[in-house]
Amino acid sequence: MKELIEYIARAIVDNPDEVKVTEEPGENGVILKLEVALEDKGKVIGKQGQTARAIRTLLRIAAVKRNVRAALEIV
Repeated sequence: MKELIEYIARAIVDNPDEVKVTEEPGENGVILKLEVALEDKGKVIGKQGQTARAIRTLLRIAAVKRNVRAALEIV
């Protein structure tokens, strides 16, 4: 799942080398933290959060296939 988020984020941003995804165990599953360059944060979030919502939906689908819970935080 970490690779999926990293792949999507690198495709969206202007500075793909600054994309960093960390995985942390949480209470109800895994929490993925996505860090991007400051000027790319708007691209990852999108208008009214549409891009972030779409990424979270894809993450949820991948998590269901693996029988785990996952959440995405954009740092």
